Amino acid sequence: MSKKKLIIGLVGEISSGKGAVNKYLEKKYKARTFRFSTILRDVLDRIYFLNSRQNMQLLSTVLRQNFGENVLSKVMTKDVKKTEENIIAVDGIRRQADIEYLRKIKGFILVQIQVDSKIRYQRMIDRNENKGDTSKSYEKFLADSKEEADADIPEVMKTADYSLNNNGTISDLHKQIDKIIKSLK
Repeated sequence: MSKKKLIIGLVGEISSGKGAVNKYLEKKYKARTFRFSTILRDVLDRIYFLNSRQNMQLLSTVLRQNFGENVLSKVMTKDVKKTEENIIAVDGIRRQADIEYLRKIKGFILVQIQVDSKIRYQRMIDRNENKGDTSKSYEKFLADSKEEADADIPEVMKTADYSLNNNGTISDLHKQIDKIIKSLK
């Protein structure tokens, strides 16, 4: 008989540490991780378009406008349900529609990650995940969080079941994650 599944939805602004939480959950807890952006990156790769933040935002908008606000939630929920791992992390939740179906799965929790904007900006520059990140000004970085793709994040964060503060060290973040996992076992 399989153990109870724990599905950890992660919501946080750009460069808040969602990827760092994923990596830790994978390493320490053998978690399976999923990212909403992977769905978009897969489509962009398939149609030979650049994996830029702008292209992902545009594709997300087109998909949601034409197939429903919750289309990505439907895909993510099906992927999560097919997984055998007992701990699953879902990264990149931006809208209430993103968790519409995930919330219906027993064992789902939403965890918000809070970080000072200047720390997030420096982390974005350091990781250089998307084309143009290293040349982006702090003002443009702040403006990006107001764009359609990220505008709802603060409201979704308010609905979180748990909160992580990622202004400190990676060790501090890991301790907070361990505390949440321990409280749920």
